[in-house]
Amino acid sequence: MSASQSVSIFIVEDNAWYGELLEYKLAQNPDYHIQRFTTAQACLEHLTDKPDIITLDYSLPDGKGDQVLRQIRERLPEVAVIVISGQEDVRTAIALLRQGAYDYLVKDEETVDRLWNSVSNIRKQLALSRENNRLREQIGQKYSPERAILGESPQIQQLYSLIDKAARTSITVSLSGETGTGKELVAKAIHFRSERRTGAFVAVNVAAIPRELVESELFGHEKGSFTGAIGRRIGRFEEAHNGTLFLDEIADLELSLQAKLLRVLQEREVTRVGGNVRIPFDARLMVATHRDLAQEVKEGRFREDLYYRLLGLPILLPPLRERGNDVLVLAEAFLQSFCEQNNMASCTFSPAAQQKLLHYAFPGNVRELKAVVELAAVLAEGDVIQPQDLSLRAGALSATDTEEKVTNAPLRVQMASIVQRYLDAHNGNILQVAAKLQIGKSTIYRMVQNNEVSLR
Repeated sequence: MSASQSVSIFIVEDNAWYGELLEYKLAQNPDYHIQRFTTAQACLEHLTDKPDIITLDYSLPDGKGDQVLRQIRERLPEVAVIVISGQEDVRTAIALLRQGAYDYLVKDEETVDRLWNSVSNIRKQLALSRENNRLREQIGQKYSPERAILGESPQIQQLYSLIDKAARTSITVSLSGETGTGKELVAKAIHFRSERRTGAFVAVNVAAIPRELVESELFGHEKGSFTGAIGRRIGRFEEAHNGTLFLDEIADLELSLQAKLLRVLQEREVTRVGGNVRIPFDARLMVATHRDLAQEVKEGRFREDLYYRLLGLPILLPPLRERGNDVLVLAEAFLQSFCEQNNMASCTFSPAAQQKLLHYAFPGNVRELKAVVELAAVLAEGDVIQPQDLSLRAGALSATDTEEKVTNAPLRVQMASIVQRYLDAHNGNILQVAAKLQIGKSTIYRMVQNNEVSLR
């Protein structure tokens, strides 16, 4: 019997014969671990064993069911309590259910079977809850800073420290940095280290949503509120209740919606489009942008009051060109992961290939490095990647070039080049390319429409 299958059950029944009958029935399932008590006091003294289910006789010699239920719920609010009574009183049943009882059973010839069914239903819910917790734990480990954000440079060590500080509270976090530096990874790392890790992490790329749908996406809408609103839709703020809402590319939000967002953050409640009911929410907010928000405020494109509301703990992600040997650390990790996912033999980089990577500026940052490494693994003839396998732009800027040259690099051209290589390698399959590069498919569609890339 595994821990994930085991269910701990307390039977609280002063009638010894009836208690034995309930135990005999439930014991037919070997996954049920049963303890039996004849008094409320004995049950309460053993609550430190943390049972999953308690069957509670309503009339015990040392306490009424409602009083005992209240004490149980105060100490173990998650435990499922099934009250079993010798009297069929609808008002008592309703009162106990409102008080938090899972079920109310009347003692008769069918009680044992109904108890079996009720316990079986609770067991299914427990199994689902345990599986969800297990998956969340796995995700949390996956997005731990040391796993999700690889690197040994001082900049990354400082980033680990900021992630740890941010995870201790629910302070708003504003992430900034060039495209491809891993802002969403940092947001997830903070979420899955925080007390909200059991809640949802809801990510929204503001720039990828058509302008006329942003308000509905964030706040939801009611049926018939606009053409095409065929039903009620829950907004992202509501989805993130008790979790984290991550708004990427927040600088792309229109001024009119900035005012609505400010009001929502101040009042901590949303009103769906076409509705008039105020819906409270409790979600941590994290935002990200590759632009300088302070400059956007100066130029009148971003509200100053919203800027200060969102600033919170600012975290600047360093570009890859400033992280030294982290390039090789990341390249090795990307290479091994790609080989494992595609059942390929392990590969390594030749010394010359390593030098080529170290002397390239990577204007597309970590995202570009990942794309370059995966393509090199496909192009390599053997198990050693050579310089010619690395598809870097001819005459690319060196990581040691002046800041002015780097700043003026045609980043859009670099990104288009990477997307084009992937489109060619995947026969123009936009969905596959979007998944591989971890970018929105709408971004690729826009690049196609603007003739920056083609589906040749």
